[in-house]
Amino acid sequence: MNDAAIKNIMAEPIQRNKVEFWAATTIYVFALFSLSIDYSPNEFYFKNANVVFRYYEHFFWPQLLRFTIIYLAFLLLNFKVVPRLIGKEAIWLNVVLILAAFVAVGTVAGIADTYYKGYLLARFDTVQEMWNYTFQGSFQNTLRLLLVFGFYTFIKYFGLYLLSNAVAIQSKYRMVTQDAITAFMVWLVSVFILLVFDLGEEITAVWTIVSLSAILLYFFSFHSLIPRSLATKRPLLSYELRVLLVLVLAYLPAALLLLPMLHDEDAAFGISFFNALFQLVVTAPVTWVLYQRQLKGKEEVFVLQKELGHSAANLDFLRSQINPHFLFNALNTLYGTALQEKSERTAQGIQMLGDMMRFMLHENHQQKILLAREIEYMRNYIDLQLLRTSASPEIVIETNIEEVLDQKYVAPMLLIPFVENAFKHGISLKQKSWIRVSLHCEQNKLYFDVYNSTHKKAENDPEKNKSGVGLKNVKQRLELLYPGKYELIIRETPEEYFVHLTLEL
Repeated sequence: MNDAAIKNIMAEPIQRNKVEFWAATTIYVFALFSLSIDYSPNEFYFKNANVVFRYYEHFFWPQLLRFTIIYLAFLLLNFKVVPRLIGKEAIWLNVVLILAAFVAVGTVAGIADTYYKGYLLARFDTVQEMWNYTFQGSFQNTLRLLLVFGFYTFIKYFGLYLLSNAVAIQSKYRMVTQDAITAFMVWLVSVFILLVFDLGEEITAVWTIVSLSAILLYFFSFHSLIPRSLATKRPLLSYELRVLLVLVLAYLPAALLLLPMLHDEDAAFGISFFNALFQLVVTAPVTWVLYQRQLKGKEEVFVLQKELGHSAANLDFLRSQINPHFLFNALNTLYGTALQEKSERTAQGIQMLGDMMRFMLHENHQQKILLAREIEYMRNYIDLQLLRTSASPEIVIETNIEEVLDQKYVAPMLLIPFVENAFKHGISLKQKSWIRVSLHCEQNKLYFDVYNSTHKKAENDPEKNKSGVGLKNVKQRLELLYPGKYELIIRETPEEYFVHLTLEL
């Protein structure tokens, strides 16, 4: 494994550390809970040696001390020392810490064994001989645990290497996914800690075979058994029958794997039968439910993607309606100005129109733009309209538009439809007319008001019964882009038209 691979493995250890920590802590708590049961496996040896047995002195406190020192040593080595050694940090200091942990565990375990194995005192002539024997055995067991930990560390980091290359591996072996490798690593951690705490052969054997079988059955069902069963008329029944066949075929191999651990043929076959029953009754149904939920989730994602595509298409369509609408109004304004005066005003109007067209071509198709750019476009539009109306003293245009210096963003062409609507319906060259536009921001909220006069249209006006697409489109866009984040109030009388928009940016 090269240095680059090691760096990739060590880059994101947080989630892995959580899994290992809680696995170790759970089994440690389970070990402590086992001490609360008023039963001691070493009581038998005390009675045979005719030595008085005291539960707390000869079992509870020694085992509590042993479990605690092993748990703390595991946390130190696994989460501090080994990662630093792999990263080539403070090598000698961490080697010293390993030796210190070895001595600490051996010494504490030896002290605990002088009480836990107090029945041995009857076999030796002196207490010193008994202590020498006990401490020698405790350090041998500690060395064995250290070797087991080294093997565990190798397997763990090899698994992490596989995780970092999971995509390439899965391209060749479809069932070897990142989740499968992670599950196997969690299983390995749990089995290792059970061996370290020495909770008993039967407990370790049951957990080892049942948990490993559940992991294998889960992934085999997900990638093979369930997909094949779905093609049948009765998929659930077909799936259960397939699982039953797999468990029947696995019964004998599982029992043979348990024999070296238990050295008891009846116990091995009994646990293998329990394992098959557990997988059929628990693992198989749970896997089926999880698979169905995954299918449902994929269907929901597909529907959401479809609706999102529809919404995006709808937005594009609305924009395509809005852009020509404003462009044609601007061209009409320039046409009227050109009839009145073919000089600076026309040139000024053309320049404003150029800025507006540039805005529509380059920024209007973005999802969001700076609010300052939207305001600049609105100012250009109002100034362009003033070229047409400034010559009439009966027309009053008032604006109170606040400069926005902060980096606030808004959907483009969202405010202009209200201003355009005010000029379209609020201005008459024959009657007194007025428009008031105000805009200001407070924190992340935009407050926008447009207030204009209205006039009764002539009977022969082709626009009399047409409301246009501008306001309709902006309402749809607000609902699509800012659901639950805006308030739009529109009030209309025969003489006035008022629009208030509050928008959360």
